[in-house]
Amino acid sequence: MFFELKYSVLFLSTFFVVCVFFSFLINWLFLKLSFNLGTRNNAELQQERWSVHVKPAIGGLSFFIVFLISISIIGVLPRLNPLFLDKHLMGIMAASSLGFILGLADDAYNTNPLVKFIGQLSCAFILILSDVYIKVMGVPAFDFLITIIWVIGLMNSINMLDNMDGITTSISICIITGLIVVVFVKELHVNNFNLVMMVGVLGSLVGFLYFNWNPSKMFMGDTGSQFLGVFLAVCGIEYFWGYRDNTGDILELKQFVIPMLMFIVPLIDTITVTIRRLMRKQSPFVGGKDHITHMLFFFGFKERMVALILISISLLSIPLSVLLLTDVIHWTGIVTFLAFAYFAAMFTLIQIIYNIGSKRKDVIMAAKAQ
Repeated sequence: MFFELKYSVLFLSTFFVVCVFFSFLINWLFLKLSFNLGTRNNAELQQERWSVHVKPAIGGLSFFIVFLISISIIGVLPRLNPLFLDKHLMGIMAASSLGFILGLADDAYNTNPLVKFIGQLSCAFILILSDVYIKVMGVPAFDFLITIIWVIGLMNSINMLDNMDGITTSISICIITGLIVVVFVKELHVNNFNLVMMVGVLGSLVGFLYFNWNPSKMFMGDTGSQFLGVFLAVCGIEYFWGYRDNTGDILELKQFVIPMLMFIVPLIDTITVTIRRLMRKQSPFVGGKDHITHMLFFFGFKERMVALILISISLLSIPLSVLLLTDVIHWTGIVTFLAFAYFAAMFTLIQIIYNIGSKRKDVIMAAKAQ
């Protein structure tokens, strides 16, 4: 067991370093090669971005390339080779690839929202057909519906959160790091293709963060956010939504606690923006500068501080879910209640800051109009 654990740590550490290096190198080369590929804030495209500068949105290309490298490693390693034709793996590969292509098309052609929605729905269907879906009630129709909502919701949530330097990249790093800790503690070896892919994607994000941190040199674009949305949705299905005691109850609230804590930042942002836009009778699916990131800025925080605040929320919430998943904290009814209370308190705090920031934004906009 000790030798196997030592082998796992050595392999994953080396693979992580290699992925970081490749991600950095790929992004550096793309940045040098062209500033015309997937640019953002192009007046002709009328893009809604926070940055006032035109920058290439090509970071997602490095994510997908390193992801493919991870898949190739799975096929080469003797102990993982039998898994190469696994239905789960093939479904994850197909759905993630479709998400990447969907994002790439949107970056290149600014695709119609309906076409984008159909593509996201197809990603969910691919996962369901590959037996990668959320099992909540044991009723296929209901479980499939929850899975579809989760996949499409997270793809849009990650995309919506990618509106300011370093935010989505940093939050995704926190989530995947928490995932790796959970999987490694439970598995204690590398014989898990999800773990290899997660280490690879984590490495690609760390390598990209250098170029995406404020002041950024490039964005990940929809190419990156759509791919990450599918990939993180899969990780959530595989490890977060499956936490049940099998007591025979139709619903177990604890099954909803882990995803709620792990994805607290994108969930709060998406819920906030959706509710407020619907109250204003606006579509929640169009771009806009009304996210929690923007209101934190108008509240008085600089862009880097906004990123650090949201990272801090993740670093506070994700370890809690890791402790629950690894059974360090024993599940009780009180723990479940406290988890929901914590989420509600954090959500309320963000709403207070949001309201103050919104008022200050209105004052600033009115002053500029005069």
